[in-house]
Amino acid sequence: MNKVNPPLGRLFLVPAPLDFGCSEEIDLQQVMPMGTISAAAGITHWICENAKTTRAYLKRIDACAPLKANIQTQTITELPRQVHKKGDHLGGFDAKPLLASALAGEDMGLVSEAGMPAVADPGSSVVRAAHELGMQVVPLVGPVSLLLALASSGLNGQNFAFVGYLPQEPQDRVRRIKELEQLALKSGQTQLFIETPYRNAALWSSLTLALQPHSRLAFSSGLTLASAVNLSSTAQQWRKMPSGKLPEGLNNQTPAVFAIGA
Repeated sequence: MNKVNPPLGRLFLVPAPLDFGCSEEIDLQQVMPMGTISAAAGITHWICENAKTTRAYLKRIDACAPLKANIQTQTITELPRQVHKKGDHLGGFDAKPLLASALAGEDMGLVSEAGMPAVADPGSSVVRAAHELGMQVVPLVGPVSLLLALASSGLNGQNFAFVGYLPQEPQDRVRRIKELEQLALKSGQTQLFIETPYRNAALWSSLTLALQPHSRLAFSSGLTLASAVNLSSTAQQWRKMPSGKLPEGLNNQTPAVFAIGA
């Protein structure tokens, strides 16, 4: 008699609040629909960036909707460090073994430290593997910093690109800024990028010095939080700030999204 394989589990993409999921700065229900919270509460197998913060996030979920299983008995698997450092969007990492529970019929959740997994965060290899294995991929509703920043920038939301991180070396960084500016001015395409927080000040200095006076420069930080800031002005206006001073809300501790455009 032929053995019948169980139906495949689904892969849920579970967004986390932009306070890194575990600071409890905000009421979870203020930024996450109950449908998302309830779906996450029913998942017992997870793929994440960091197991400790994922457990803290699950504790917050449990306060809103009881977990299907207590946190201690849930299966939480971290993505390999190489995926964190080099990213996984270019291939080279086989994520299929991480989906063994879904192959056995269990729904699984993919979660990042903040925002939507696989968008400016690791996880695309897991999503790709799920598609290749024939699993249903279910993105849940929640904060996505890039789109929130774009919407609040006043820049072109009909044509935009996310270009990841800019180069670390000052000369290379300035060269890249000017390339992106020319693309934005020529095509009208808004250019979005991010930076490791401790380099925010260096990036801001390069942006305000390199951009043409009438190019627009926007940044957003802490969106959906009480500390939220989103500001947008011309490079010429930003240059009027005292030398070495950062705009309110931009610092070397908090992640930010930057945008340049016409």
